[in-house]
This record gives sequence, structure tokens and C-alpha cells, in this order.
Amino acid sequence: MRTVGTVIRGIRAPLVKAGDDIAQIVVDSVLAAAREERFALRDRDVVGVTEAVVARAQSNYASCAQIAADIRGKYPGGTLALAFPILSRNRFSNLLKGIAAGCDKLYIMLSYPADEVGNELVSWDMIDAAGLNPYTDLLTEADYRAAFGADTRHVFTNMDYVEYYKSFGDHIEIIFANDVRRALEFSPHVLCCDIHTRFRSKRLLREAGAETVYGLDEVLSAPVNGSGYNEKYGLLGSNKATEDMVKLFPRDCAPVIKEISRKLCEASGKRIEAMVYGDGAFKDPVGHIWELADPVVSPAYTDGLEGTPNELKLKYLLDNDLADKNEGEKREALDMAIKAKKSNLENEALGTTPRRYTDLLGSLCDLTSGSGDKGTPIILIQGYFDNYAS
Repeated sequence: MRTVGTVIRGIRAPLVKAGDDIAQIVVDSVLAAAREERFALRDRDVVGVTEAVVARAQSNYASCAQIAADIRGKYPGGTLALAFPILSRNRFSNLLKGIAAGCDKLYIMLSYPADEVGNELVSWDMIDAAGLNPYTDLLTEADYRAAFGADTRHVFTNMDYVEYYKSFGDHIEIIFANDVRRALEFSPHVLCCDIHTRFRSKRLLREAGAETVYGLDEVLSAPVNGSGYNEKYGLLGSNKATEDMVKLFPRDCAPVIKEISRKLCEASGKRIEAMVYGDGAFKDPVGHIWELADPVVSPAYTDGLEGTPNELKLKYLLDNDLADKNEGEKREALDMAIKAKKSNLENEALGTTPRRYTDLLGSLCDLTSGSGDKGTPIILIQGYFDNYAS
């Protein structure tokens, strides 16, 4: 029996710049690590590369001025309401700078007590103490300050995001509500900034009579004045690059991962899966932040990563069907049960969470590489598809 199951390695790579062949960099980096660390590639190994270096190699950037130009084109009247932006300097500050520069009057409607990904403005206990119903009550900034005080700061960043977002222009007004249709009380022209609920928000606004409705996924969905773009996700998944630039979510990722897989297969003689990953999908138990601020965990992956795990719950079998067997009989029975399991286990998979491989693997990649200074934008996962009977 092999005594090690899944192994995850962060792979260091050269600093990626615009125009680089990112697929070749990934292949060379993985093969160099294998030589240096003396490990071999195996069938069904997974190579993940972070979306950040793919977008950098593509030079997929846009300026705040280019964002402003697209906003002016979509909202020529000059007045609009932003619905449900997340609270993030990295994710939203430069988007707000560009949007604010593209209009004459801007209403920002924040959800409360937290944004879509769990960043809290205030706690539920504070909501209860104030006697508010966040499902129905709309608050002005004056209402918000009266209920919660003049200084409400994020638990991790220590930022007062209400004050921070107002600082992007004298023409900005902050309101608080959780029904997207309340934005129409301030402007019939709305830009939906939510990520995973954007389709519902846009539908509700249109059904309620909004005159103009776009989402962040439709801003810079095509080049504007020579900008980068993303035809599917627009500004969603973007990050602050400089004080006046954002890096967009990468586009055309499928050819990249196919090339990585092909070249590693040729070099190793093994079947190698590949994926581009962004934010993982997991929740912080202290700050209550759900990490996934990208529109998807993985924008592209090889076909072998389709599907969800089809696993037996070993501890359930041990405590029930195999409880009266000795150690040798248990091992033999487990081995036979795994090899004989059906393609869709249903009840036999009791307790296993039905998540997609790409979301599980992408989250594993993101947790391993982090977003700081580890310098490992490439992740190699080995043994993930092994099981007790392998």
C-alpha cells in the first residue's frame, strides 16, 4: 500500500510579464521542480495556474479613465445607482473611481449588515439592538449613523467603508437596502455590482420598470479606447493593479490549459489535467467572509476535471456494515466496496458534499498559493483521484 494520499506542491515560477508564453512558463516550472525535488509526474495529476499571471501575460488591463468612458456611453444621462458593491479596496476601489468619474450623480446602495461575500458593515447583534429589519428597511446615511454610530469599521481591515466610498466624489450619496428594487427610488438607471446574484438582480430591476440596467459583467465586455476586456465577465474578477489601473479576469483561458496539459503529457508520458483558478470557495469562521469574489473558481479546465466526487463514506461503513468484522476483513471489504461502487452512489455516499471537482481543486489551489508573497502561482496536486483501493 502507498502510505501517502494527496500531495499539494506550490511551484515557484519566474516573474510573469505582459506578452510571456504563460503555458510554456508553467510547463518549464513544473518540470524543473520535478527534477529538483526528485518526484515523478503521474496519471491524473492536476496543474493549476492562478488567473492573475494568466491575465498579466495577456496584458489584460484597463484604466479608470477607460472604465469612465464605458460608463458614460452606457449611462449618458449622468445619473445612476450602484447596487450591492462589495466592500474591498482591492476589488472595488478603482472600479468606483472609474464609475464615479463617468457620471454626475452617483447613489451607492450597500447591502447590510454585510456585503455579498460576507464583509460586515455591522453585526447582526447591532441590527437587532437597533430594531431594524434589513429585509424591508431602507436607510439613508443619516439613518445608518444614528443607528450604529459615527465609526463602524471592518473587523479585519479597520476600514470605515461608508466613509471610504464617499471619498471618491462630492456627487456620491450612500444608501442601505437589501431589495435591489429600492435603487429605483433614486434613479431609473442602475448598475448591478453583485457577483453571484447579478442575473436575479437585473431581472428584478427590469420587471420593476428600470430604464437602464447593466451589470459589472457588461462593463468592459469589449475594448474601450484600447483597454483590456473580458467578453463574459467584464469587470467581475478584476483587481487593483496601480492607483489608476485594474487587472481584469483573464480571457481565452481554454487554449492555455490545453497547451499546458498537452506539453506536460508529452514530457511525462502521463495524463495531466490543468486548470486556471481564481478565488477559492470557502468561508472564514471569524470574519464570516466567503472568499469567492471572482465570478467563478475556475474559468477554464481540462475535460478530466468535469464532475463531482463519487465517494463512499468510509467511517459510515466502518460503524455500520463492517462493525463486526476483524481488521483484515474490514480492509478486504472496503477494497471490494470501493472497486464495485456505482457511478452514482446516492445514499451510499452519505455525508459527502456534492461539490464540483473544479471548485474543490480551485479552493485547494487558492489556499496553497495564497495572494501574498509566497511566489507560487502554480500548484501541482498529486494523488487527488486516488482512493483506499488504489
